[in-house]
Amino acid sequence: MRILISAVLSILTLSTHLPAADIFQEQRQTMVTRDIKGRGIRDRQLLAAMEKIPRHLLVGERYRHEAYSDHPLPIGERQTISQPYVVALMTEALKLKPSDRVLEIGTGSGYQAAVLAEMVKEVKSIEIRQGLAQTAAARLKELGYTTVEVKYADGYFGWEEHAPFDAIIITAAVNHIPPPLIKQLKEGGRLILPLGSTVYYQTLTLVTKRKGGELDVQQLDPVAFVPMTGEAQKKR
Repeated sequence: MRILISAVLSILTLSTHLPAADIFQEQRQTMVTRDIKGRGIRDRQLLAAMEKIPRHLLVGERYRHEAYSDHPLPIGERQTISQPYVVALMTEALKLKPSDRVLEIGTGSGYQAAVLAEMVKEVKSIEIRQGLAQTAAARLKELGYTTVEVKYADGYFGWEEHAPFDAIIITAAVNHIPPPLIKQLKEGGRLILPLGSTVYYQTLTLVTKRKGGELDVQQLDPVAFVPMTGEAQKKR
């Protein structure tokens, strides 16, 4: 009996001294299995990316224990990091290829950019809040994401010198599709955004640019994002 008790105590002691990395790895795997794959996401490259990326390093230390929970988290300046399932849903809808070049509007914490960087050739990301842009750029660099470039600017106008893009993702609520972004999207390209009221709820909307500039619009799921600021606010 003493031997058994001793063994149990040894196991309990070991479990409480597991390295933090091991704890977070288990949480990531649980998140992907339960909240991502378990809710219908099937893109293998996306699942692998989300299982790999240390999301806890892309949120404030205060919220690290919640980094792999399926809900938004504050990242400062009244902004949030989207819940993991919404990140996965938006990313999968773009049907990305390894050769794609993607424009992200709203860098935030840098997590969505990291997910994209695991899947495509190049990511350009724009953040209107200078502090968030600088922090995200530094974190992404520390994590080795050299194919991501972050720019402090108003994302409404896109990044014309690097256009056209194979895909564009907007991670803030807008009540219309910014015309400059449609212009910077390749024919056959896909744009995904939370479209609708910038005060209450939006509909996740996938836009495909056909030949001649015609837009094919598909409505997906209801979502709730913080509003896009800058020029977008003037167009309400």
